[in-house]
Amino acid sequence: ASAALVLVRTHATRLLVRIGDVPWEGREPPKENPERKKEGQGRTMREIISLHVGQAGVQLGNSCWELFLGEHDIENDGLPKSEATKSESIGTFFGETASGKYVPRAIYLDLEPSCIEQTKSGELKDLYHPSQLISGKEDAANNFARGHYTVGKEIIDKAMDTIRKVADGCTSLQGFALFSSVGGGTGAGLGTLLLEQLSSEYGKKSKLCFSVFPSPKLATSVVEPYNSVLTSHALLEYAEVVNVFDNEAVYDICKSNLELSRPNYTNLNRLLCQVISSMTASLRFDGQLNVDINEFQTNLVPYPRIHFMLTSFAPIVTAEKAMRERQSVQDITSAAFEPGTMMAKCDPRHGKYMATCLLYRGDVVPKDVNMAVQTAKSKRTVQFVDWCPTGFKCGINSQPMHPVPGSEIAKVERNVCMIANSTAISEVFNRINHKFDIMYSKRAFVHWYVGEGMEEGEFSEAREDLACLEKDYDEVGAESVHAPGAEDEEF
Repeated sequence: ASAALVLVRTHATRLLVRIGDVPWEGREPPKENPERKKEGQGRTMREIISLHVGQAGVQLGNSCWELFLGEHDIENDGLPKSEATKSESIGTFFGETASGKYVPRAIYLDLEPSCIEQTKSGELKDLYHPSQLISGKEDAANNFARGHYTVGKEIIDKAMDTIRKVADGCTSLQGFALFSSVGGGTGAGLGTLLLEQLSSEYGKKSKLCFSVFPSPKLATSVVEPYNSVLTSHALLEYAEVVNVFDNEAVYDICKSNLELSRPNYTNLNRLLCQVISSMTASLRFDGQLNVDINEFQTNLVPYPRIHFMLTSFAPIVTAEKAMRERQSVQDITSAAFEPGTMMAKCDPRHGKYMATCLLYRGDVVPKDVNMAVQTAKSKRTVQFVDWCPTGFKCGINSQPMHPVPGSEIAKVERNVCMIANSTAISEVFNRINHKFDIMYSKRAFVHWYVGEGMEEGEFSEAREDLACLEKDYDEVGAESVHAPGAEDEEF
């Protein structure tokens, strides 16, 4: 009965109302408040909260927000450059204040103040909300146990309160993006503590990690293998998708593709933030084929533990080269599968792909994408596991890439970011485990961890978990064994 419609006649007005509704007694229904309408626009918005933990996370965050400001046409103080800037797309990463200023949905966390002080006095000092820049007084000193148990415990409650406030201001929170290094003390220890808390409070929300893993030849600390194994153990349990980067691979890309003889961390971070931007582009800009954050999980993670992604980006060229090269969809797709463009030191030709997500930006049409995918499938160097016949997820976004002013990478009319789940990523874990075993066999440096409240059993537990992960990768990459005569049976 409540759904039935009746006709109410009044003076000169005929109004259609539902039974149970109060008739408007001849008056016109109230006009929509434009302010309410403006608020309602955000209902379709899908927000992401960025968490930058430790020195690597903070420095990567600075480059990311520098890029996002350029992409959305916002000034360094958060004010829009023009009225045209005000679109719904901004709401994914920015919250709008009453004064019309845009504030990033970002929380910076570090146990020592120097990195965050640089952010507070840098070019973007007027952009961030002061309470979202949280620093302690005492460093984690490259010690996972200090970041996770002793020093980290003092700051985690304040951090979670700030995250709750930011999350309450969202209309439809998609998930969290965590930026950190797995080899340090704060990024590893406090980063995993934060993930544990987020899992218990926001269990259904996606947690994407952009993690800097140790390089084969470069190391920033002696105890990197310990921190990495302990962090990877936590990432297996609490994160949904982990994008694996390593500095040596990105250094090599900067040297070979951008012709930088001595790349610094700013050069590296500006390259990595293009990948992060591509992953979230479809939430922020219109496109022919949009890829949601949840779609990454659905399409890229065949089993819960197999969620460590190999990433590449193409084309990475200087402005001089870009003018003289034809960057067709076919060319950039082929380049994305080249071992030299991978942002982690492992060779995809040594493993098999389980799933691949190709995110195109700029002047790209689906027909060209389909042809490029067919060509990639036919290559002998691109091997897929036999139990995944499709293998490709594609996204097309009309907004072209936007290089940060002053960066070496050229602005091109089309580009692609590839996020792949490949068994080759186990090479990264093999290296870490080997270094861990050498040190742990002599129990070197273990007393620093035990002194901060850790138990020795945690080391062995984490190492066993990673040994299981290596076996998991071997199993998923192995050929499927079909029972004799099974193909002849009808289903």
